[in-house]
Amino acid sequence: MNALLFLGLGLLASLRATTSLQPQIPSVASFTGSNVPGFLLSTSTQIIVDSDFQDSGSPSLITYAQTFRSDLLFLAGLASIPEVRIGSLEDSDASSIIFLTLGATNHTYFSGVATEEGYDFVINSRSYIIKGSGAIGVWWGTRTLLQQLALSPTSDGTIAAGSGSDTPGWEVRGFMLDAARHWFEPSFLADLCIYASFFKLQTFHIHASDNIWDQNFISGPDWRKLYSAFRFQPAAGSPIAGLIQLRNETWSKDDFTALQTTCSHHGVTIVPEVDTPGHSLAISKWKPELAIPNAPDNLNLSHPDTIPTIKAIWDEILPWFTSAEVSIGADEYDPSLANDYISFVNEMSEYISQRGKSIRIWGTNEPSTTASINTSVTVQHWDFPGDSIPVQLMNRGYRVINSEQQFLYLDGKTSDEGQFPLELVQSLMWSGAPGGGGWAPNIFSPDDSSNNTSPDNPLLRGSIMALWNDWGNNATTPLEIYYQLSRSLAVFAEKVWAGSGVRDTALSQEQFNSIYPTLNVAAPGQNLNRAVPSQPNNIIFQYPTVSEPRISAFDSVGPPYTLTFTIKPSNVTEINVPLSDGTSILVPHDGGVIFAGNDSKLHVQSLSFEDPTTQIRYPLSYTLPTDTFTTVEMHATRTYTYAVIEGSVYWWMTDLDIWGEYMKPANMSFAAPSHFIRGDDFFGELHNVSLVLGS
Repeated sequence: MNALLFLGLGLLASLRATTSLQPQIPSVASFTGSNVPGFLLSTSTQIIVDSDFQDSGSPSLITYAQTFRSDLLFLAGLASIPEVRIGSLEDSDASSIIFLTLGATNHTYFSGVATEEGYDFVINSRSYIIKGSGAIGVWWGTRTLLQQLALSPTSDGTIAAGSGSDTPGWEVRGFMLDAARHWFEPSFLADLCIYASFFKLQTFHIHASDNIWDQNFISGPDWRKLYSAFRFQPAAGSPIAGLIQLRNETWSKDDFTALQTTCSHHGVTIVPEVDTPGHSLAISKWKPELAIPNAPDNLNLSHPDTIPTIKAIWDEILPWFTSAEVSIGADEYDPSLANDYISFVNEMSEYISQRGKSIRIWGTNEPSTTASINTSVTVQHWDFPGDSIPVQLMNRGYRVINSEQQFLYLDGKTSDEGQFPLELVQSLMWSGAPGGGGWAPNIFSPDDSSNNTSPDNPLLRGSIMALWNDWGNNATTPLEIYYQLSRSLAVFAEKVWAGSGVRDTALSQEQFNSIYPTLNVAAPGQNLNRAVPSQPNNIIFQYPTVSEPRISAFDSVGPPYTLTFTIKPSNVTEINVPLSDGTSILVPHDGGVIFAGNDSKLHVQSLSFEDPTTQIRYPLSYTLPTDTFTTVEMHATRTYTYAVIEGSVYWWMTDLDIWGEYMKPANMSFAAPSHFIRGDDFFGELHNVSLVLGS
């Protein structure tokens, strides 16, 4: 076993016969312990998929089993376990078996609606049997097994014997990421899917088109200069090809298909969003005639080409998506155009329905006395009471998803005068509801119970928390986004699975706080923490002199860390660059790259950190002299990075444009650029290089 995974709680080794499951995230609905030896994973443990159900589900049970085996190897630290086998429990003579099958019954959400997400499990010394009501139920059962393995109180990782049953409270349990105002590579989004799946979240809502808001640009002649993006890359020759201005910041169909497959193989469905008719500057830049005058981020729905253009966009990309639902956004549109808005939503609902999918919209006030949105449209509530009153919507027959901003909104690192927190507020999540019972998807107001509903309301579909990126690419690095999400996703996962005050097995805040650090480290299939194996004296590398480029074993190292080096840059300001015809030209030289990794680069010029994802540089207010040696000692945590140089402290910062009204400085955090030491384009001297864990 990987010893790191069993030290998080500081628990002592005990006898193999344990009688209760460890508290986990999310909590298990019920478990009855048995006072006999528990299940012990070993290199001979055989995963068997019931041959009667191997192809059941989409993804299939066998597909989930293959992913589970990879996760098991990742988490347990075993050199190997046998390949997944198809068969039955009875025909196996293995001494240690994990058996995956279907046939569990009577699993329902709190609403009483039957679900395939439930599972039963039976554990003894020879076998761990997971029986799902569907293949996805078995998948969630494997997450329970993995968490129990990580949290086992015994030194060998024994899991308590007994039997249990578990079902989520709601069908929609997910998170939204604004990927329109901040560019993210598909690999990062895939890792977020995998991480969220460990905590049994099953929806990844990707906000894929939008623009930065700046009134000075929006209402002025330079509105085309404002950052906007549409992230789906049309095929060559597509009629919507003109929509793309930032081709290097788009996902091809192959990119998105691979991302979607990774997520689905971990039980997570991607729900894509193309936001119209508001937040549509990317479309207006392509077709200015469709914009409302002096409000180009809003499309003129009365223009004869507007709705056909929006339909053409969906015609191009809708076949990409495997989800049964898509979001058309439809928020923050001019309320004086309510009838046009309602007609648009209903027309798009019908249009997309004819193509086999249904739609969601953000809750938006549409003050019309003559028209209403069709109740087949799911409303994702976000602003109470300004834009929608969810209990009233449900009373009128609408299905609702809770994304209430008072509880569930984050914004990339910082926001307008602290409007949104860095992570979900723990006091609100655990006790911030009428009566002090804590938040759950049926809670929309922290102080007025009349605006909340019951957990079993059949029109309450569940909840999606949201992380926006109002301040754009330069506000955060992708890893900073993960730092905001990591703990928030876990506490949110408990609440959308178990609710508050519904099950007596639900976690307390104290239990959550005690186990989350261990489970965060244990989450398999990704390494968003950029953790590295234990090193002697926490030294990642140490070199007295680096006279030529070196490659270390570590692509990137997450904070906290200390990176120290002594440097004397060259005074070269121009270099020869060879051309294909055999000649060369002189080009300016900025000093080169000192260190580089998957998540960051450190340049000589202004000691700038670069985020390779966005290619944005963040300079330090310091210039390295070229005529002497300078020692730089860098320190990083998840919230800041700074350098100590000749006794003075310098911080890596960014400037955020808050609504075009004022600028706001913010700290930047960077993973250590640990893979390449001394770039090919660095010509100076580099000595006393060391990277040590801890700040």
